[in-house]
Amino acid sequence: MGYYNNVFDECNDHTDIGRVLRDGREVILQAYNWESHKHDWWRNLDGKVPDIAKSGFTSAWLPPPSQSLAPEGYLPQDLYSLNSAYGSEHLLKSLLRKMKQYKVRAMADIVINHRIGTTRGHGGMYNRYDGSSLPWDEHAVTSCTGGLGNRSTGASFNGVPNVDHTQHFVRKDIIGWLRWLRNTVGFQDFRFDFARGYSANYVKEYIGAAKPLFSVGECWDSCKYNGHGLDYNQDSHRQRIINWIDSTGQISAAFDFTTKGILQEAVKGQYWRLCDAQGKPPGVMGWWPSRAVTFLDNHDTGSTQAHWPFPSYHIMEGYAYILTHPGIPSVFYDHFYNWGSSIHDQIVKLIDIRRRHDIHSRSTVRILKAESNLYAAIVGEKLCMKLGDGSWCPSGRDWTLATSGHRYAVWLK
Repeated sequence: MGYYNNVFDECNDHTDIGRVLRDGREVILQAYNWESHKHDWWRNLDGKVPDIAKSGFTSAWLPPPSQSLAPEGYLPQDLYSLNSAYGSEHLLKSLLRKMKQYKVRAMADIVINHRIGTTRGHGGMYNRYDGSSLPWDEHAVTSCTGGLGNRSTGASFNGVPNVDHTQHFVRKDIIGWLRWLRNTVGFQDFRFDFARGYSANYVKEYIGAAKPLFSVGECWDSCKYNGHGLDYNQDSHRQRIINWIDSTGQISAAFDFTTKGILQEAVKGQYWRLCDAQGKPPGVMGWWPSRAVTFLDNHDTGSTQAHWPFPSYHIMEGYAYILTHPGIPSVFYDHFYNWGSSIHDQIVKLIDIRRRHDIHSRSTVRILKAESNLYAAIVGEKLCMKLGDGSWCPSGRDWTLATSGHRYAVWLK
């Protein structure tokens, strides 16, 4: 009997990596943008934790915590040094303690596809790590990016040394670092940067060893376009993301870049795009919603980089869609804190409706309309919503308008 109790207790403590995905009631805040390193960031976020918690966010994705050659954090050098352009290790740990107190999980941005060397090695490149906390040599770097390791198991991130995850000593050191972030520093969730750069099998190994409560991978490649713009059918794009999730042993979610690509065209008067040939939502959300992290923008697509921005005039239509639909919605810092109190409050209202009426990652969707100027759907059989300027409201007296804004409305039973 005692054995069963111990197993039960273990499944309920911080090591149960599947619990959050099974529950499916996450709402994520990406808590930074491309310029955040200029603004004493850990201290800035510390002051916002109460509002983040009160707004209903369960997890806040923070920028890469390690010392980096570039201030944004995406060219890491000494992984164990937590003094970065965002602030000191002391301020970071203080922020993480406060987040834990307010029950908002901290998500670490895990940049392990590449690492900047400290000294020149093979070929005169900076592909040795002498004098750092993980003093690897050139065998830790893939042969495709100038090292003495094996070929990459994914796409190469050009111009910098890419980490060779096939090496046992590399994986052992990465696992040690991830466990330290998880168990000593206080991060609870992981976001895997440039996840196309190495096999998802390694992500499976890293998650299994470090046991974050929730993980999400960035599998970003281009949607399918033709001479006239975005193809209607994006099945091959979403299938690639789904293949990646599958290869992690289904224990990681992935950002739903397919939904982003389709949604930002749909809001321009092409709402027919929001229903696939089978009558389902057309992104990863339509095929595997419990693993799809939906979003409008992030530090790459939006912010000052603006590589693929969501049309600014339609931001609230976008949030009305992802916050009322299945999947795991993620809100971008800029929209929430920099675009004015009206946007902030409308997003909070939608999160509140989602939580009160128990819309979750696996909620059902019944698409009623998908026309050029109108989209309407019933979600979880208790919420009805519409987008666009087409005139429409649900039939039946048991629907009550819960909230509305620029080109969107939500009704509840």
